[in-house]
Amino acid sequence: MASLLRTKVEFFYDVVSPYTWFGFETLCRYRPHWNMELVLRPFFLGGIMKQSGNRPPMMVPAKALHMNTDLKRNAAYFQVPLKVVEDPFHVLVEKGSLRAQRLLTAVKLNNPRHLEEVTRQLWIRIWSEGTDITQNNSFWQAGKKAKMDDEDIEKCIKLVDDPVVKKTLIDTTEEAIEYGAFGAPTIVVHSKSGSEMFFGSDRFPLIAMYMNAQWKGPNPNPRD
Repeated sequence: MASLLRTKVEFFYDVVSPYTWFGFETLCRYRPHWNMELVLRPFFLGGIMKQSGNRPPMMVPAKALHMNTDLKRNAAYFQVPLKVVEDPFHVLVEKGSLRAQRLLTAVKLNNPRHLEEVTRQLWIRIWSEGTDITQNNSFWQAGKKAKMDDEDIEKCIKLVDDPVVKKTLIDTTEEAIEYGAFGAPTIVVHSKSGSEMFFGSDRFPLIAMYMNAQWKGPNPNPRD
């Protein structure tokens, strides 16, 4: 009965976004502290940017210059092991994350209990280890670290190019756009009075206020 009273919080995300990693870990930490049902929704940030007319921070010269310093500050504040990549343009634009987001969609459809950890492992690969997130071998390694069975990993990798998976990712991206998404993370909080969309990993005090919950900083578990 208690679960029916939980506030549904949808987290629309793309692992290409380093700032979104901060929001992801924060919400995962708060899951046992806030009375919420956290729903992970992998979408394609490239599609969001195109539809909304937005531009990534690194495509704006002044923002790009500030990004390295800002990411380091946020990594320390949110206690996330992020390291700035050597060539952000190559990682974010040339390689992108479309196949990674399709993999996460396949995992969500077929092995949802592993979605959180596979997501985390992809973020670690791209934004902590500086390794690939586009090749099948990379997906395999992420799945293994997430403790998925070999059979399930192989199935999800094969489904990356499946029409159903592709359409599901497109539909999720369009759903986020309908909520008003223009970047990542896009967080939608559902309550009895309606749904509210929040953008960014720095809106948690406002989300807490909306949920009538308490914000205790980026880590409510000080011993972690």
